[in-house]
Amino acid sequence: MDKILEGIVSSDHPVPLKKAIVKMVVEAAEKEVTPEQCQAMYSLTTRFVLLGEDVLQKQVGFQVLEAYARYHRPEFENFFNKDFVLGLLQQGYGPLDRKDPAIIDYIHCCLRLLISCPSVLEIFSVIQVEVLRMVCERPEPALGARLSMMLSDFVQCIPRDKPAVLFCQQLVRTIGYFHCPAGQEKELRDYVGQVTKVSTLLQNIWKAEPATLLPSLQEVFAIISSTDPSFEPSIALASLVQYIPLQMITVLIKSLTTDQNVKDASMTKALCRMIDWLSWPLAHHVDTWVIALLKGLAAVQKFTILIDVTLLKIELVFNRLWYPIVRQGALVVLSHMLLSFQHSPEAFHLVVPHVVHLVQSLRTDGLPTSKAFLVQFTELIHCMMYQYSGFPDLYDPILENIKDLPKPDEEKVKLVLNQSAWTSQSNSLSPGLLRLTGKSETGKTGLVNLGNTCYMNSIIQTLFMATDFRRHVLSLRLNSSEMLMKKLQLLFAFLAHTQRAAYAPRNFFEASRPPWFTSGSQQDCSEYLRFLLDRLHEEEKTLQVLESAQPKALPSVDGGSDNGHRPAEGAAGSPSAPADSKPEGDKRSLIERMFGGTLSTGIRCMQCNGVSEKEEPFTDLSLAFCPSTSGPLVGPQPEDPRGPGQGAVNGGSEAPEYGPHPRDHAPATHVHVGPASREPPLSVPDLVNYFLAPEILDEENAYFCEKCGSLQRAEKGMRVVAAPEYLILTLLRFSYDAQCHVRRKILDNVTIPPLMRLPVHAPVPPSSSSSPPSSPLHVDSPESSENLAKKLKPSREEEGEEEEEESRGDELRNGNAAVAKVQSVPYVLSSVVMHSGMSSESGHYYSYGRNVSGADGTQHLANHFAVGEESGNGHPHLGPSACSAPSTSTVPKKEAQAAPSGCQEARDWLLFNDSRVTFTSLQSVQNVTSRFPKDTAYVLIYRKQDVGGPRASGGGAANGVRFGAEPPLQKELLDAITKDNKLYLQEQELNARSRAIQAASANCSFRPNGSDDNDPPGSCGPSGGGGGGGGGGFNTVNRLVF
Repeated sequence: MDKILEGIVSSDHPVPLKKAIVKMVVEAAEKEVTPEQCQAMYSLTTRFVLLGEDVLQKQVGFQVLEAYARYHRPEFENFFNKDFVLGLLQQGYGPLDRKDPAIIDYIHCCLRLLISCPSVLEIFSVIQVEVLRMVCERPEPALGARLSMMLSDFVQCIPRDKPAVLFCQQLVRTIGYFHCPAGQEKELRDYVGQVTKVSTLLQNIWKAEPATLLPSLQEVFAIISSTDPSFEPSIALASLVQYIPLQMITVLIKSLTTDQNVKDASMTKALCRMIDWLSWPLAHHVDTWVIALLKGLAAVQKFTILIDVTLLKIELVFNRLWYPIVRQGALVVLSHMLLSFQHSPEAFHLVVPHVVHLVQSLRTDGLPTSKAFLVQFTELIHCMMYQYSGFPDLYDPILENIKDLPKPDEEKVKLVLNQSAWTSQSNSLSPGLLRLTGKSETGKTGLVNLGNTCYMNSIIQTLFMATDFRRHVLSLRLNSSEMLMKKLQLLFAFLAHTQRAAYAPRNFFEASRPPWFTSGSQQDCSEYLRFLLDRLHEEEKTLQVLESAQPKALPSVDGGSDNGHRPAEGAAGSPSAPADSKPEGDKRSLIERMFGGTLSTGIRCMQCNGVSEKEEPFTDLSLAFCPSTSGPLVGPQPEDPRGPGQGAVNGGSEAPEYGPHPRDHAPATHVHVGPASREPPLSVPDLVNYFLAPEILDEENAYFCEKCGSLQRAEKGMRVVAAPEYLILTLLRFSYDAQCHVRRKILDNVTIPPLMRLPVHAPVPPSSSSSPPSSPLHVDSPESSENLAKKLKPSREEEGEEEEEESRGDELRNGNAAVAKVQSVPYVLSSVVMHSGMSSESGHYYSYGRNVSGADGTQHLANHFAVGEESGNGHPHLGPSACSAPSTSTVPKKEAQAAPSGCQEARDWLLFNDSRVTFTSLQSVQNVTSRFPKDTAYVLIYRKQDVGGPRASGGGAANGVRFGAEPPLQKELLDAITKDNKLYLQEQELNARSRAIQAASANCSFRPNGSDDNDPPGSCGPSGGGGGGGGGGFNTVNRLVF
């Protein structure tokens, strides 16, 4: 029968005839035949299957072999024995090589025919050994796929126990050698299918024997981390990722990132190749594992790897967005890479040139998922343009193409950026390392205490939170790096954009410290603020003088003149704010425009009614406490169990030899004081009204009237005639004890209203448009400072006389000028500097602040300041000429709930305590003294609000612009921040490696210097107010704890 079959199949007869005869042969298999005939038939059909010249011969071979094996099973067992199988697998079949997939197909078919025979067990044992050898020889994808199919059907052929681990490892390495030979679509589909069959086999083995999983994954990492230049693993390894349980992410990433034996070069290679896996079309969870590894590396501070990989692969990841089948996973990885790469715009700018083309393609490709994808993509782009503003030439085309798409709000952008930064990643994966000192959840940067410098830190944070002032400073074009304003600009830029949790302002401290301040000693923050503003003002005025003189000596090239409005090329450093922020011809300095106001002091002789009036500029108002109200509350008396007070207001050691200061004067005597109510407590408007209240000069303080030619009883009054954009109020919290000859701190609780109106006496119409005086800015003259500290309210007996003469006195004080019009100017609370301590000689400063610009006050809140309402302290209405605040009784219930936060969002307030920055609330600001009696408000800043129209003072077009209103960083500032951010990441990485080595050698963890979460709240030293960071503190300076 075998001869007949061979002759028919090899003949030239028509195919239908051949098939008919083959059918007859198959039917004849049911008849009895001799063993020799069976063996001959099995040999012939095997030759047809393995060496057939065409498809028909192979088909005939399989049909006849299956028929004879079914009816003559014993003879088939004798033919297809373990020796025959071993020969096929080791030597092949005739000219057919042993690695030919046809041999595996033949064995696979024969196993199905023998599955119920006992002899098949011997064949299984042979195949278990041989398949391990075969995978070690790195079979091609086609052979690997056929082998996987056979092993999936006959799991008995898969090695067991320890050989199973080795088999899986070698099969993983085999996949690493699977390279696609061509680029045709059919070949690509075949290739992906073959890889899928092999990876499916591995999945089945991992499920059946879980002990093989971890060694297999270790082999994967060993392959992709190889630095051998002659070997490039196949991206087919990506097919395995979808079969790795997500629950293993934590343990695997921990194992990889904390293994000291894994070199940086190997980790870089591995991460790059995992990112390449995003191109694999059928893999799932690749993005999840890539991001997990990126976060794991960030958690253990291996920033060098992250920087290198991001810059190397960011464009490849972006290019994957063009392919719909892999774009969603690629966007997730791209978002993480860009949002976490916050120390430099370099990575983002690599993909910026391709953004417009991708947006246009997504709009027109017609896919149903493209619209939603485009929204996600543009949100990412908005976040990055917000983070790296200042490149309009790069961003304008992008903004034009996405202008009709949704734009995330500023708070969402800040939250996303803060959560995505490398310094925000928890290193819980590594118990031997402490958490990286990344920024707090606020996204704000603290200031390292350099050794009793909390007085400077609190003032700097307060000025930084003065939104419009900060924006103007960052917008200045300054050429000289030695200017104090330039150093302040650089410090503001670092506070806004550094990756450090806390920045160490060493350079600014040395440049801004008053000469009489001893380094390392506690000082008065109010004194420092006055000195700083005066220095900045004088510096700008000096430059203005140099600029005005420059064109006369050096004519301009085009023959024109600068008219003093444009910085000369030769100037050492010329501050020039944006064109819309400084009106044409305004010669005032930035300090004058932001903080400068004008006080008018008038003295009326009560004998002849002659009036002497003088105007002087101010940058802050020093508000004294009325002795009748503050006397019993002036801190602890000697018999007080808390101990005597020690003097000067917080952190400030005094320097009397350098000139008088308001706080150095004791309250005046021989003045008439009216009775004062003790209830309710004082408020800030009370102190302002007391400051502005008329003062009677008599007896020892009698006024010398030139008209009368003698000392006369007189009335002295002060009024604000020009309101500052930022109103700085300093509470003079001291009292002189004549018996003990010491100053004591006044611990009175002062109510701080979020909104307040200041009476401003503006002449109507203005006499002229002359510019304000350009003389040096006087913070407080000795005369006015002394009188401010001494001034007391007139007695009740004289109030009637004063009221009768008030009208005539106003006319006399104004002379021939127009009658003054009293305007009630609204202010909203911006910042508060707190002093913590029982003594006025020592303590600790911290501050509260929030971002508020000139247009943040809303009309309906401002309308609560009706003329007829009560003031914030519950006293009867004081009219438009008195300072006032809205009371809760005049505010609707719903609006009263909103008023305390100034219509800002919850957690809009921030607490700055040196290195520590946390969210807080207005209620916390207002209640801090009641909860902590030694913590009292010292310096307050209120922001003037635009109600009913734009400000005439030219506060800047930036006012009220919330999103994107921050000015773009100049190149030199951006370069400095980028350089420091890279240095910071390198420092953190080096520290992390050192800690890991020490932890491993000592088998214990330790606390690094500068990180002390248990500092007392009143500490004032290198780590005062929170953990160190940002370059570290001076660890040689001892903390002062009071």
